[in-house]
Amino acid sequence: MIPWSQRTLEERRLLNPAFCAQLVWRAARGHVSAGSTPLSLEEAFLVLPMVLHGEIRQSLPRDARTSLALWLETEPLARRWITAGARRLVPFTKEALLFGGVHGFIELVGSQVRAVEAQWTKLETRMANQASKEVRECAKRAEFVGKWLAQTGSAPTVLALLGVRP
Repeated sequence: MIPWSQRTLEERRLLNPAFCAQLVWRAARGHVSAGSTPLSLEEAFLVLPMVLHGEIRQSLPRDARTSLALWLETEPLARRWITAGARRLVPFTKEALLFGGVHGFIELVGSQVRAVEAQWTKLETRMANQASKEVRECAKRAEFVGKWLAQTGSAPTVLALLGVRP
């Protein structure tokens, strides 16, 4: 990773570990609420490319009744953008997972990512309320992505649909 002081302003704002960890936390929370199973580590690497890319975020369905497979048919470029984004954002996802783990709001248990609910729910809600409209939209869509991936099926199914290899 490039030292923090040498990163571009855009990278420091959009890809900072606290914000990215918040998005992964939201997705992990959404995953459990929809499927009662934790987010897989592999799926955690899909959250940032699906949420941070503005065009993908805007094209995501409004509710989880639209399957991932159907969405990919209607959004032919999404698969390529997500695959490329997942590769590019690996270091930032790793950094987010590490940040969340060190600060106690994300737990890595085996190959699962769990959102620690305790005191973090209130703090995260307060931070989201003070954030810009775009940041709130990213957080909302991250939770949706978690739910959506849970309803799609197992991690290997999700990865196969997207054409992503672990």
